[in-house]
Amino acid sequence: MEKLEINMFNYEKYRGKKVLITGHTGFKGAWMLAILHKIGAEILGYALDPEFEHCIFNEINGNNKCLSIIGDIRDKSKLEKTILDFAPDYVFHFAAQALVLKSYDFPAETFNVNVGGTATLLEVIKELDKKCSVVVVTTDKVYENKEWEFPYKENDNLGGYDPYSASKACTEIVVSCFRNSFFNLNNIDSHEKAIVSVRAGNVIGGGDYSKNRIIPDVVKALSHNEKIILRNPSAIRPWQHVLEPLFVYLKLGLLLNDNPEKYSRPFNVGPNTEDVLTVEELVKKAIDVWGAGEYAVLEKSEFHEAGILKLDVSLAKKLLKWRPVYNSSEAVSKTIQWYKHENKVEITNEQIEEYLNEIS
Repeated sequence: MEKLEINMFNYEKYRGKKVLITGHTGFKGAWMLAILHKIGAEILGYALDPEFEHCIFNEINGNNKCLSIIGDIRDKSKLEKTILDFAPDYVFHFAAQALVLKSYDFPAETFNVNVGGTATLLEVIKELDKKCSVVVVTTDKVYENKEWEFPYKENDNLGGYDPYSASKACTEIVVSCFRNSFFNLNNIDSHEKAIVSVRAGNVIGGGDYSKNRIIPDVVKALSHNEKIILRNPSAIRPWQHVLEPLFVYLKLGLLLNDNPEKYSRPFNVGPNTEDVLTVEELVKKAIDVWGAGEYAVLEKSEFHEAGILKLDVSLAKKLLKWRPVYNSSEAVSKTIQWYKHENKVEITNEQIEEYLNEIS
């Protein structure tokens, strides 16, 4: 692939910087941990214990890559002591209840973690007596989904049919509130805090073992020679490899530090608008890369799931000088290759290195 000069950036600026990752034991948080460790940042992770012993955090030896604090994002006293003692230069907020189907079983908890947890974190950051840039990770599902072909822009209405989507839309409102009330750009010289929210599309990649998510379900079925069951085969999602949004988060953290007036706002991150795969097409690609497998369609799903969802990423392309490195098909291939590789530390580092080579 021809190198994408538009994406070139000096990520080495994180070397030696203090970086807090909330949710570092989770899928995206652990990948961010691996990247920042490779760069040479001083990392503090704050999260719950991994849900499963068999998880990416353990597979990449996450405990050896950071100071790991096990705690609930809603526990203000513990979070406050952790953050004020560490005094981070950058914060990447991943900690969340991130599953749509689980949000139907535990709606109040989903709101408590995603909305209350974010508010608690930002309230603590407000007390920090130093310059700090904060990147809050939300989702493409924050928009009021009208099930239309048009991709959603950052100024479209927020909404959410299911509790997870609604909780993330509320999280965006919390971020906006703190940006206006406590991290106001008019007073940035006094508080020195800047915050950005990033609405990423459907992220896939090695190391996701969550229940009721397409890639983990596919890999589990293929590993056990079982038939893959699809709930919504015609659903269209903005699929992207996990490294795509993570490097946008990293770029935004540095840009926010240098020019908060320009970058303290929400951004969409996803594939190109025309780069579309249905769930069924994704599964066929996964089976092809795996080398075997079958699938069947569930006649009727118990819960509502959006049929079509696209993001307009033109703002990120314009302001961040960014565009996707991998298309959806390549993202699926690299994801399945990760699961097939026996040495997870090795394949994780290889894929990070490959991505860095594409943008440097």
